[in-house]
Amino acid sequence: MATSRKPVSQRKMRAILPGGVAAALVAALTLGTVLAVAMRAQSAGHLSAADWAALRFTLMQAGLSALISVGLAIPLARALARRQFRGRAMLITLLGAPFILPVIAAVLGLLAIFGRHGLANLLLQVLGLPALSIYGMFGVVLAHVFFNLPLATRLLLQGWQNIPAERFRLAASLGFAATDIGRVLERPMLREIVPGAFMVVFAICVTSFAVVLALGGGPGATTLELAIYEAVRFDFDLGRAALLALVQFGICAAAALLMMWVQVPQIGEGGLDRAVKRWDARFGWRRWGDMVLIVMAALFLLLPLAAIIMRGLPQMAALPSVVFAAAARSLGVALFSVLITLSLAMPMAVAAHVLRGRPFASGMIEGMGYLAIAASPLVMGLGLFIVTYPFIEPGVLALPLTAVVNAVMSLPFVLRMLLPAVAGVEHQFGWLADSLGMKGWARMRWLYLPRLRRPLGFSAGLAAALSMGDLGAIALFSDGNNATLPLILYRLMGAYRMDQAAGAALLLLGLSLLLFWLFDKGGRVDAAP
Repeated sequence: MATSRKPVSQRKMRAILPGGVAAALVAALTLGTVLAVAMRAQSAGHLSAADWAALRFTLMQAGLSALISVGLAIPLARALARRQFRGRAMLITLLGAPFILPVIAAVLGLLAIFGRHGLANLLLQVLGLPALSIYGMFGVVLAHVFFNLPLATRLLLQGWQNIPAERFRLAASLGFAATDIGRVLERPMLREIVPGAFMVVFAICVTSFAVVLALGGGPGATTLELAIYEAVRFDFDLGRAALLALVQFGICAAAALLMMWVQVPQIGEGGLDRAVKRWDARFGWRRWGDMVLIVMAALFLLLPLAAIIMRGLPQMAALPSVVFAAAARSLGVALFSVLITLSLAMPMAVAAHVLRGRPFASGMIEGMGYLAIAASPLVMGLGLFIVTYPFIEPGVLALPLTAVVNAVMSLPFVLRMLLPAVAGVEHQFGWLADSLGMKGWARMRWLYLPRLRRPLGFSAGLAAALSMGDLGAIALFSDGNNATLPLILYRLMGAYRMDQAAGAALLLLGLSLLLFWLFDKGGRVDAAP
């Protein structure tokens, strides 16, 4: 018996070590870079009155954005869960597009709909109502709801799909009305999922940069992330930048740590995998209310995309060569970012599963991945430049370090998808792999990669799309020779060259969706179920 336990222990150590190294690297990239910036500062930072105002605005806009996003997602997810109609699957897929949409391109689409001369203001003018201003608090919250409503809807819809079909059949046999189903089946599920969805959206909005940069509207609408950018870019006050980053990290850290214990339900748990058939709310005002809500949500989320396509398509042929050169650089950054993200997430997911019997150790590894959502990408990039500056010129590393920062910022979402997938593979086939002596690279090649092609493909597509549209660290350190496509688009908008900006936005949108589709499609081809 003693000889049989030692190899198992060795296999566990081999599985844990890469994940532990990956978690340590993430900790160095998030907390270590803040320390590097603070040590380089010539004096300790302090919060000015403007910084306190930025803190208040950050908390207010993040809280409002999360509240509205999740509040609207609850009835929308319920409507999608209990309605079957032609094109439903395609609509659910399209609802995920805004989350992977390049932020700066989406801002251009929102301006086309809600801007001064946008469709919404033209309609208000016809009705004799005052015009809307998309800048300031209203515009920031509107943009954040546009991006995060689909994410919250998908999380909540997953919860509805997790309720076994047999429970709805039993409810129908007992004569449950829609209110009874809501009280007995839906509310317990919502109590489990809504807090986690709220925390995720809140943390995303706290660290938002490009939305506030484009729509903030002055000192009265500045977030902590934008204040960090101003402290570095214009004042080079590293002490203040580090302090602001720590404040921002502290705000997000509690939400990120709590997110570890929020279990997103998995489809088919506890049932016989039968198709869910709903007998409640088939007629009357609930049916029409669901359809109106679905149509309004589709218009809100898809009209800006349509505006980008319609406005940008005629301008594609007239784009300057600098735009296509920036697009090539963005593609390279995105592909490198995907490689880094998966190289970090996969060993961390495996190590967290192997250590499941030790909740503290498993939680530490998992928590390191989730805490990346609380980090400031601007401070992370600055810290990396400070560390590497004595050895390599900053301009040479602008694009590679941008890819590293983008990879770390994508890690929480990728890790969240891979953790349950790794657990499922180990539950089904881990004993067989152990009996065959699979370990190390052999276990990765023959067990994980074939069975995880679908989640890995989706994760790679998500990481590529998020990196492709990111306007973060590159905004600080880019010169005229290494600008990415989002930065070129922002500069075109700032120069009021809106026609060329529309063409660049369409190019950025097309490349982001293409990368996501290619990776996701590649993960599904001949993939094991």
